[in-house]
Amino acid sequence: MKYPHLCEPIRLGNITFRNRMFSAPMGGTDITSDCCVGPRTPGFYELRAMGGAAAVTASELVVHPQTDASHMFHLDLKTPGCLASWTFVADSISRHGAVPSVELSHSGQYAGTYLIDKDRKHGLTQYGPSDWVRPDGIHVKALTAQQIDDIIRSYGESAALAKRAGFQMVMVHAGHGWLINQFLSPAFNHRNDEYGGSLDNRLRFARRVLQSVRDAVGDGFPIELRMSGAEFFEGGYDIDGGIAIAQGLEDLADLIHVSAGSYQFGFFRTHLPMFAPHGDNVWLAAEIKKHVSRPVATIGALNDPAQMEEIISSGKADVVEMARALLADHELPNKVIAGREDEIVHCLRCFTCMAERPATGTRRCAVNPLIGREIEGIHLTPAPCRKKVVVAGGGVGGLEAAIIAARRGHQVTLLEKKDVLGGILVSEQAIPFKYEMYRLGLTLERQARLAGVEVRLNTEATPELIEDLKAEALIIAVGSRPVIPPLDGIDGDNVIIVNDYYLRKNSVADTVVVLGGGLAGCECAVHLGMEGYKVAIVEMRNQLAPDCNIRHRPILMDMVNKYASVFLNHTAVKVTDDGVVCMDSSGREKLVSGKSVICAAGQVSERACVEALRTSAPWVREIGDCSRVANITAAIYQGYHAALDI
Repeated sequence: MKYPHLCEPIRLGNITFRNRMFSAPMGGTDITSDCCVGPRTPGFYELRAMGGAAAVTASELVVHPQTDASHMFHLDLKTPGCLASWTFVADSISRHGAVPSVELSHSGQYAGTYLIDKDRKHGLTQYGPSDWVRPDGIHVKALTAQQIDDIIRSYGESAALAKRAGFQMVMVHAGHGWLINQFLSPAFNHRNDEYGGSLDNRLRFARRVLQSVRDAVGDGFPIELRMSGAEFFEGGYDIDGGIAIAQGLEDLADLIHVSAGSYQFGFFRTHLPMFAPHGDNVWLAAEIKKHVSRPVATIGALNDPAQMEEIISSGKADVVEMARALLADHELPNKVIAGREDEIVHCLRCFTCMAERPATGTRRCAVNPLIGREIEGIHLTPAPCRKKVVVAGGGVGGLEAAIIAARRGHQVTLLEKKDVLGGILVSEQAIPFKYEMYRLGLTLERQARLAGVEVRLNTEATPELIEDLKAEALIIAVGSRPVIPPLDGIDGDNVIIVNDYYLRKNSVADTVVVLGGGLAGCECAVHLGMEGYKVAIVEMRNQLAPDCNIRHRPILMDMVNKYASVFLNHTAVKVTDDGVVCMDSSGREKLVSGKSVICAAGQVSERACVEALRTSAPWVREIGDCSRVANITAAIYQGYHAALDI
């Protein structure tokens, strides 16, 4: 094996895990009205078990609904079908050789976080270690001693039921600002009884929870403790505090899973965005591992097999855990084991997955069309009749369509008028934090060629060519082109279309105006600011990147505020050698200075090409930007399903 340490089994308690790649907790796809596991969720977890993960952890099982009124999973004997629904989850994981685990959780003062109706959480009673008012104005009520005893008991009861359902490990969630972490944190715990004050007192709740779980599941049954190695906000504990906590709890756990951050004050420390290095939290696990005798797991935007192999081989951690990486490519562990790492579809860290849950209560991944829709089928069925399929356009939507059509047995020819595949994502290669978007095109090209797709570069799709190819099905994926506003000076040598930045990045002057504050413009501005350029963004609307998803947008806006000046409600009038002359909301002209201008005014569908091709075959489907300018998610999803429809 190319990655022997990553692929080596590990034994925790009485269970042997087939490798060191674990699927970290991820909330299920659907939750019923009475908080049971919905019909789509078993398939959601099964996908990662099929993909080779050694353990798959279902999340989050709320242990005490009386004090945690979040609409999340419950496990009890009172609700008909509740235990059975969890049994189906455990079965769906274990049947593929992975160890099924479930995360035992209590949100504490963050109850209601994942409610779609955000007003409802203001009607909940939020419980925590101490009385206080959250920064968002929500009041938190201190738990009584009796409530604490009930919660401790409920952890054990839930663990026992999980074991009965067929789970072979449980994870106790003591990180990210959830209830156990709230007791551990000096920032949240201001009690003056046996649960507050000294470290020993702040550890007491966690220790009693872990002991309750151990008493319920018995010896040899693995218990994984998830904790934040540091909280990363003023008043919270640092790495030294994390080490002390790990030392104080290790005798009651079989695996110490070291994450980072706290929900309200460090969401993007816990869930590293594209602007952060991969593995930016690994050092926390490495430090804690030096001070404990139990195995340690690490997590934090890990998806590169070489990096993960080094983490294990160098002793920084014993296990690597992945969440988003295994949404993007559930086959990642199998590909690592087989030495097919060049076929891994890497997570883009675009937060599509995390934005979908609070928006619709479902799951979706930008690059994996199966996510959240596994019940519709996870295996490709061979086409009943082999057809000649032509795909016009080699962007990611066209590539996805070509791959799936070829895997179903069709004879596929992909036509791309340029000399490279990847479409608009080719331009992302010059922006380091978006490089994985560029790499997506390379990976899909590799998969297409392995699937037997005939790729013709420098070949424009025309009705005549499609007729010559005797196409029985045509998928039009010709994409979009940049919008170039009709301004004086827009064709000057100092103007660079954002799609061409990768070709002309060395000609950018030290002061730059980005014309257009959409997602592409904002991310280009952040990149230039990080590189040391003085950057201004000119946007005619009253906000930046309004179409950006609700998880990515806050961190993007923080980065924009750090690296660029912003001019909202400014309409460009003309471009000069000194910058962009704008009209502000009061009708006054203003020069926004910059020796270079990056035009990021958006994209428009290539409708003329679509109209020329749409009658060129008996069966035709339009996908991606040529149909409606959208995003990677739409292109991949439409390409996948277009190929299924042939």
